Amino acid sequence: MNGTLILPDWLITSALEPPLAGMGVRVEADRITDIGSNEDLVSRFPKDQHIHAEGQVLSPGFVNTHTHLYGVLAHGIPLSKAPEGFWPFLEDFWWPLVENRIDLPMLRAAVEWQCQSMLHSGVTSFYDCLEAPNSLPGCLAVEAEIVRRHGLRAILSFEATERVSPENGLAGLQENHDFTRSCKPGSLIQGLMCFHTTFTCSAEFIHQAFDMAKELGCLVHMHLSEGTYEPEQLYEEHGLRTVEYYKHLGVLGSRMLASQCVQLSPQEVELLAQSGARVAHMPLSNCEVGGGIAPVPQLISAGAVLSLGSDSYIDNFFEVMRAAFLIHKANGLDPRLMPAHLVYYLATEGGARTLGLDRVGRLQPGWKADLQLISADFPTPSGDWNLYDQLILYRNPSDVLSVMVEGRFLLREKQLETDFNPNARQALHEQANRLWQAVK
Repeated sequence: MNGTLILPDWLITSALEPPLAGMGVRVEADRITDIGSNEDLVSRFPKDQHIHAEGQVLSPGFVNTHTHLYGVLAHGIPLSKAPEGFWPFLEDFWWPLVENRIDLPMLRAAVEWQCQSMLHSGVTSFYDCLEAPNSLPGCLAVEAEIVRRHGLRAILSFEATERVSPENGLAGLQENHDFTRSCKPGSLIQGLMCFHTTFTCSAEFIHQAFDMAKELGCLVHMHLSEGTYEPEQLYEEHGLRTVEYYKHLGVLGSRMLASQCVQLSPQEVELLAQSGARVAHMPLSNCEVGGGIAPVPQLISAGAVLSLGSDSYIDNFFEVMRAAFLIHKANGLDPRLMPAHLVYYLATEGGARTLGLDRVGRLQPGWKADLQLISADFPTPSGDWNLYDQLILYRNPSDVLSVMVEGRFLLREKQLETDFNPNARQALHEQANRLWQAVK
């Protein structure tokens, strides 16, 4: 069987290793079968298709470990004033004006646009958390149909919450359960269990989510200490901070996928790392809600499983990496924090590890052919000593040239190869205007 040779100027096999000059890969079916020098690959596989990618970097695709695809509908929403803190952000803005109003036509428009945007941003895998209590049931199937058409690798979930009603909360858990069970093992689209937080879900409800996840063999996602409200409320009621509370419930462990994790004590950092819990870090959206700056360098030092997410606030994944690269240097008063290769690891292999994706995030023989080609036309010379810095500081979605998932090109020379809606922007505008009617 003939394969495809991709022959770039630079190859990133793993961000934990220096990039390799003049090296490429061979792809056959959905896997990488060989790596080697470009000349050697051409010599060994003369009958393969040859993609000469001069002036380009061949990299693993980005893994966005926390999105809210519907969130794009709220970008630019007309507000008379900004919310005055994390709790007002939820209670006065996000819940009544956005989350509670999302319906299926809005969801379809948002997911279509976001899939196209992610491909242009080099994202090949993502986890989405749908918060739309009035879109039940069947909303995850609506998302899945669009994502499947675009060929992306995805984990989809519904954020179950009892804040609307106990019945609505159970319907959310059931949505996750039924969707996850319907996904074929090994397919590009999978599910997991998801609930909101300790302040919108009872202990019994949280236990139920973890019990259902154990039955399904999947992860459980929740937002954790995004602001000061949750840990302060739990400490007042139980004498425990958030991570300590989950340990008290007996659910803290490797099945937990916790997003945000901003307001953590040093003891909670150690607990997360020791338990094997997985953490998704959103540096830009934490700024939006005034939540604070997560103790990411401390989590890394403690050995926590960590990754990056956009939270669908700013979905340009290069901007997300830049934020993770810079914010913690300023916060820690130390320019040595968060070196570029580490940030790039969190955006690729670290993200795949966080989501439990098998053989995703590296470009090595036997691993999935989830990859991207990025222009190497940097303003200054590049070498193996600075390529990660150049990619993070000087690249943007406009520099992503091609994207492949499981051996199939989804973006080729900046053109989408998928069955996409050419009127996606118009549809998104129409649905955003419907959503915004509540505040106009």
